[in-house]
Amino acid sequence: MSSIKIGRSGRLLAVATVLALAFAPMFAHARAGSGGSMGSRGSFTNSAPRATPTAPNAGQPMQRTQSPQTQPQQTFNRPATPAAGGGMFSSPLARGIMGGLIGAGIFGLLSGSGLFSGLGSLAGMFGFLLQIALIAGIAMLALNWWRRRQQPAMATGAPRTAGLQGGAQQPNDYARTGNEQPANTAASGFGSMVGGGANANTQPETRPLKVEGEDYPAFERLLADVQTAYAAEDTVTLRRIVTPELAGYFEDDLEAMKKRGQATKADNVKLLQGDLSEAWSEPDYEYATVAMRFSLIDAVVDRVTGKLLEGDLTKPNEVTEIWTFVRPTGGKPQDWKLSAIQQVA
Repeated sequence: MSSIKIGRSGRLLAVATVLALAFAPMFAHARAGSGGSMGSRGSFTNSAPRATPTAPNAGQPMQRTQSPQTQPQQTFNRPATPAAGGGMFSSPLARGIMGGLIGAGIFGLLSGSGLFSGLGSLAGMFGFLLQIALIAGIAMLALNWWRRRQQPAMATGAPRTAGLQGGAQQPNDYARTGNEQPANTAASGFGSMVGGGANANTQPETRPLKVEGEDYPAFERLLADVQTAYAAEDTVTLRRIVTPELAGYFEDDLEAMKKRGQATKADNVKLLQGDLSEAWSEPDYEYATVAMRFSLIDAVVDRVTGKLLEGDLTKPNEVTEIWTFVRPTGGKPQDWKLSAIQQVA
């Protein structure tokens, strides 16, 4: 049997490839909001938006938010989603053993000896594959740890099955169908989830909100304005059209890109489809959560040379996200501001 040998350069290339693939999602922050789910949805920040035809899957929990972590409301027959278990690496002893194996494997790879040096050619090949698997495993463990640090632990509450979807079909990209809900929250079922039971004294009073025809064009304008201002690094405009909380997150992301010597390019933003997920009113503010599927030029380039680093400068990228807008109670369509962006699970 012929001997199969892998040089040191090959080992280094394999290690670099595995690490690059494992950590690639950490650096995908081209368009506004692509850094994850962020912002606030008032009383429903810790609850998943109701599914729509545009976004049939649940929105991801907020990874960055200033809203307090309240206990999600329990309603109907659906319990809160339990937190995922730690798995085989939840034990500190197991993690320690795994860390030792990975450390030894990486040292062996870089020194050229490997974990299974001295064994036969076939065993050496399997040993090399095992080393790559171990490195990939530790990379994913590190990535999961980093994500847990960034994302507060929370249980996803049940989606609201009652809530205003909109009026008659309108001649634009939003599919506004459904029946208008009554203003009486107890009768509609909307308020029974928010204000009933043990949480009645901790949750503010909410009522269904009727989103009028002029509100939808305002949402579409904000979609384009936010992406354009973010790509231009126009923080003055961003602070005018989004909440201070969300503006702070955007500025942090833009600053991180500057430190990496990168810039974002976003152009030709076009709404393809939109659904009103839910709309409600609280004592001081009104909220509307909208699922939107849109296309745009979405790319990351080198700040100095303009070299393309990620994405495409000519081919539009299609994205589906859930955006929440907020305005003062009784406000007009031009008063809406972007309050939260959630990625679709």
